[in-house]
Amino acid sequence: MMLLYPAMFVLGLFAWTFLEYVIHGVLSHIFTTFATPLHNEHHRDPHAVFTVGAWLPTALISILVFGIFGLTPATTIWLGVVAGFLSYEFLHYRMHFVRPICALEDRMRTRHLAHHFREPTAIFGVTNSIWDRALGSEPDDARLAAMRASVAHTQPLLGPSNFRLIMRPWFFLAR
Repeated sequence: MMLLYPAMFVLGLFAWTFLEYVIHGVLSHIFTTFATPLHNEHHRDPHAVFTVGAWLPTALISILVFGIFGLTPATTIWLGVVAGFLSYEFLHYRMHFVRPICALEDRMRTRHLAHHFREPTAIFGVTNSIWDRALGSEPDDARLAAMRASVAHTQPLLGPSNFRLIMRPWFFLAR
């Protein structure tokens, strides 16, 4: 029983990796959905963090879930999903705005920039390659290495992101 809650949290983190792939790859690239125009704007201008409108609703849902159900194995899975989302947001921001501080961050950054600038129809995992490898959207090693090398010297973005819009969860509807 003692390991149940940590295991459920890790399960939530793992579930996030699949949600990240589905939201980014399936809902933003493969099919035209509500996410496509927001994501297209992010590809045109990476300063536009297209998920910023999801932060406030996610926080409100989390408050409701924990207020109603308390800490349970199921809510611990939700907590893991939310932690995965927040980690994704933090890392995605760093990929565009900050120089990498370690080899892992450099690999994630160049892989993501290869998606942005070289292969927008592949490399859908932003913080991991699990589902790209499993579902066939990962380029072969030689192609990926060449793409990563071609973007390795891309400078971090300057100027502000649209983070200031965090309190306007449906800001994109008013545009």
